[in-house]
Amino acid sequence: MSPEQQAPSGGRTAKAAPRRRDAGRTRERLLEAARELFVERGFDRTTTREIGERAGADPALIARYFGGKPQLYLAMLRAESERGAPADLLDEERLLDLLRRHTDQGPGPVTRATVVPYSDPVVQEAVRTQLYERLVDPLGEHFERDGVPQARLRAEVAVAALTGIVLARNAGALTELAEADAGELLGVVRNVLGAAAA
Repeated sequence: MSPEQQAPSGGRTAKAAPRRRDAGRTRERLLEAARELFVERGFDRTTTREIGERAGADPALIARYFGGKPQLYLAMLRAESERGAPADLLDEERLLDLLRRHTDQGPGPVTRATVVPYSDPVVQEAVRTQLYERLVDPLGEHFERDGVPQARLRAEVAVAALTGIVLARNAGALTELAEADAGELLGVVRNVLGAAAA
């Protein structure tokens, strides 16, 4: 019997104090693990078991804290949107950040939504909303301010072009594109996106 289990008097054993679970921290770990796996594999090919394993938590806690995998995905999207209204894609800092993140982590869930629909209609609609709020709308508003005709259509074309660049870069078949660092790509990609307004 360990000294910790012995009571100071009478030889009785004291019960070990129950370990306190930090629900907030576990929830954050599940969100982070889900984001990583959804980026790597997509929504449909990611299981709750894998999310739990990566988070070091019981996968049953996904249902307890979020309600299920679709709701966890929506919580992840909400967390992304709480970072504030993004600058449009012609903003150099924003574009450079996106290029770096896609280089380091691969195309994100919102970017993937432009080419691969989700099987869950609620998730699909949530991702579509995020796609417009974070990428299409800010650029469309920029084009409108500049008096560009068909501003929304041109913004959608620019977002589609960016998606193609990101996916092709990630695939690695186009060697110059795959090997260029984000800084090298910035000016070229910005010109491609700006050409949608021409």
